[in-house]
Amino acid sequence: MLLQGRTIMITGCSSGIGAAAARLFAAEGAGVVLMARREERLRELAKEIGEAGGTAVSAPGDVTREEDVARAVEVAVERFGRLDGAFNNAGWASVGALLHETDQADYDRVMDVNVRGVWNCLRRQIPAMLADGQGGSIVNTSSVAGVLAPGSGAPYVAAKHAVLGLTRAAAADYGRRGIRVNALVVGSVRTELMDEVLAKEPELEEPFVQRAPQRRMAAPREVAEAAAWLLGDRASFVTGAAVPVDGGWTAA
Repeated sequence: MLLQGRTIMITGCSSGIGAAAARLFAAEGAGVVLMARREERLRELAKEIGEAGGTAVSAPGDVTREEDVARAVEVAVERFGRLDGAFNNAGWASVGALLHETDQADYDRVMDVNVRGVWNCLRRQIPAMLADGQGGSIVNTSSVAGVLAPGSGAPYVAAKHAVLGLTRAAAADYGRRGIRVNALVVGSVRTELMDEVLAKEPELEEPFVQRAPQRRMAAPREVAEAAAWLLGDRASFVTGAAVPVDGGWTAA
């Protein structure tokens, strides 16, 4: 199993990519710590994983609140004895608008979840990984909007660029101490959040599909598979990378 015996914290795992990752990581042998705001969904997911033979513990909370992140890390250490990996996947996007027409509240929310959320996670996860001297691996979810400006709102583009910056800075700071930090450059994925966006602007679906040479959206599991590889030893010499999981979008 790719992640046998590891303890991995996952944020934004009440649906979509995060939920798919929780199921996959547990199936690959990891004990998973589930963090998201929707507590009932976390309980259901933890129960599902347990019934499938995996190990999962729920740690509900909001990544924009550092105390919630700290508690989730504490849950990992208390339950499993250590933290080996993290998939910082929680994110938020608003419907694209011209920069000067974007509400300040939209900007604040997008930056808070996508940037402060990753910042809070790194600040709390890294000390836990350093504590036992074994290091670890962290994967942050960015987007094609982190390397391009593909028609998304300006706050989202700025936020996902910032996630790549945090990823590279952390990789440079902690590589010698055994912690690898990478990011996924994710394209269009058929998630609950995507469905919410398309419900407001259905005309966006065709451009999302057509921009990727594969001419489709990814399933959440496909993104989770890339995260699992980066978290495992098979990616032992990969750090500071922005790995495209976008169906060829950025290549084209």
